[in-house]
Amino acid sequence: MTRSPDALPPLLTADVGGGTFRLRHAKQGDLPVIVDLLADDSMGAGREGRDDFAPYDRAFEAIDADPCHLLVVGDFVPAGSADGPVVATFQLSFLPGISRRGAWHSQIEGVRVAAHLRGKGIGNQMMLWAIGESRRRGCSLVQLTTHKSRAAAHRFYESFGFEASHEGMKLPL
Repeated sequence: MTRSPDALPPLLTADVGGGTFRLRHAKQGDLPVIVDLLADDSMGAGREGRDDFAPYDRAFEAIDADPCHLLVVGDFVPAGSADGPVVATFQLSFLPGISRRGAWHSQIEGVRVAAHLRGKGIGNQMMLWAIGESRRRGCSLVQLTTHKSRAAAHRFYESFGFEASHEGMKLPL
């Protein structure tokens, strides 16, 4: 059963430089902007594309149908306006585990903020919300991965207390 994002209140509303940032559940119609945000860097540009949306639609439907996975977007509403564009996104997944005495943990992925709004506190608001939601759901650990080349991202995540404690490995299939 899919959720109806239109019927849900914002997950977070915060004042940021020049307007209001509203975090909410993503809607299927947000996918083009989400893909653009994911593609807006040198690594994402080679992985993402608008030529075939079927894989994105299938992934959205799977995420939206599972309460252990959230695809979140943030709207920036300029001062004096009622609405604004999607300018940020991330996915938050909740995973049960046997290790750590059967602890749940959360995984943050695909964190993006539109380039022209970076440094205004939007990423900070998103991370604080994700960490708080992870606590609320009883997680004992929040994890994320970021590419080794993203020094600024490393500093950003470290400011929340994240530590580069493990060496991640990936196998493209």
